[in-house]
Amino acid sequence: MSQLVECVPNFSEGKNQEVIDAISGAITQTPGCVLLDVGAGPSTNRTVYTFVGPPECVVEGALNAARVASRLIDMSRHQGEHPRMGALDVCPFIPVRGVSMDECVLCAQAFGQRLAEELDVPVYLYGEAARMDSRRTLPAIRAGEYEALPKKLQQADWAPDFGPSSFVPSWGATATGARKFLIAFNINLLGTKEQAHRIALNLREQGRGKDQHFHTAGKQRLPESQVPSGAPHIPPDALGAPTPLQTFRCPQAFPSTSAQQWSPSLSVTPAQMPGRLKKVQGIGWYLDEKNLAQVSTNLLDFEVTALHTVYEETCREAQELSLPVVGSQLVGLVPLKALLDAAAFYCEKESLFILEEEQRIRLVVSRLGLDSLCPFSPKERIIEYLVPERGPERGLGSKSLRAFVGEVGARSAAPGGGSVAAAAAAMGAALGSMVGLMTYGRRQFQSLDTTMRRLIPPFREASAKLTTLVDADAEAFAAYLEAMRLPKNTPEEKDRRTAALQEGLRRAVSVPLTLAETVASLWPALQELAWCGNLACRSDLQVAAKALEMGVFGAYFNVLINLRDITDEAFKDQIHHRVSSLLQEAKTQAALVLDCLETRQE
Repeated sequence: MSQLVECVPNFSEGKNQEVIDAISGAITQTPGCVLLDVGAGPSTNRTVYTFVGPPECVVEGALNAARVASRLIDMSRHQGEHPRMGALDVCPFIPVRGVSMDECVLCAQAFGQRLAEELDVPVYLYGEAARMDSRRTLPAIRAGEYEALPKKLQQADWAPDFGPSSFVPSWGATATGARKFLIAFNINLLGTKEQAHRIALNLREQGRGKDQHFHTAGKQRLPESQVPSGAPHIPPDALGAPTPLQTFRCPQAFPSTSAQQWSPSLSVTPAQMPGRLKKVQGIGWYLDEKNLAQVSTNLLDFEVTALHTVYEETCREAQELSLPVVGSQLVGLVPLKALLDAAAFYCEKESLFILEEEQRIRLVVSRLGLDSLCPFSPKERIIEYLVPERGPERGLGSKSLRAFVGEVGARSAAPGGGSVAAAAAAMGAALGSMVGLMTYGRRQFQSLDTTMRRLIPPFREASAKLTTLVDADAEAFAAYLEAMRLPKNTPEEKDRRTAALQEGLRRAVSVPLTLAETVASLWPALQELAWCGNLACRSDLQVAAKALEMGVFGAYFNVLINLRDITDEAFKDQIHHRVSSLLQEAKTQAALVLDCLETRQE
């Protein structure tokens, strides 16, 4: 799986289009970086850039953008509504695909150190990259904003993580860190602002205080902990811990919104009443131009509280108030997994059988009403759809069959037997899915519909997983070759090289072993399909059985050859025993499938 990190730098310039474009150009001209969105806000005088790429590329992209900003932005002249302390105010790194949070922390550390060294400016680490608890949230680091920095930097407690403890008037200071992907999600109500906010208070993790109340006078600034990302030009990294006894206003929900301002005064007593949904922030507001209210939420971790959970809980609260929910709105980009999780929820809840990813997303758009205010285009809103899975020079799975066969036949060690074995097994699993679908939904097999709905998904999931192993095997071999090229001139270098080689061999073993384990999970379903599936597809099932068996044979030989040079004897014995057992099972199970198909009558 290719690696993908999202970077969302916030620069303190939202009016000068030449500066905004120059920073955009620095990002787009960085190899490996794909700029997805540029959100400029004149009133906040701030622009939020969203781009993605492999870890090392996004670090370079952020540095290139910062270099341009250092020449074109002068913080001593900056004014804007948004809290800020630097020309590059904040630069978070977010894992999207094939990257861990720890790797994003390393991105933040590398970026912060290089930024401080090159520009000689103070840099703080926040979020998951923070080195002390007092710096985990942006509001804590940004307290007093730019104007407080001269005195703040003189205090020992506020020595930056990187760079000098001196005030740089033209730059200020920068915060960089790592965090989860944040989703801004608004649910539409035919009700009042106060009703929407009442629902938000009941749901958001912070909950409410006993004496919380609201009025509509004044235009005080919204505490950073309360601003949802649905508000224009208020980026996710403005959010932080609750701020007690503070007044605030809510910006408009869209740049085109009329002059309606939502200006509650919030009083929170020490006695808090927590809300129901973990990792969710929220408030309620009213959209004059749409003539509806919104429960505006931020999902700080959609794997803790999912999109559909927020929507369903809002519907439940609205029902108690006799209010209709009329759809919802996603602000900005969304990870594919968040929508597929919602699809799985509604498929299970309504006993729906939907396999195609496009149709599952269409289901979610319908159930959540994501197109209620404006059209929802998956190709423009789902982050994975905006970025190619792999670069043009990589990705065996994305090549044509002719190109793949050509690469296998070329004078190179990879792709080799491991990739071919994975491709064969993927084809076998795909044939199982095909036979299931050729049985499902036909009148003569109507009694088998429930069975096919159970059997088909495992074949589809296995086929997708096995297809990724085509590349994974070639990548494991490439990683081993890289370890072979490491220097070995000193004892330390030799030890480092030896450790890298052993790790490379273990990875080379794990890929074919995963192949064999994946195939093993399919034998019961294939047996059942052979007994009851559409017999017009007999030959397809016969080929499926032999293709899956062949995949395990290939896995077996690839495991053995890579085990040979591993020095951990206990590990070698354990893996050898396991893969031998999987091979024997594949021989037995494939033969049983073939025997079953031979004995079945037309």
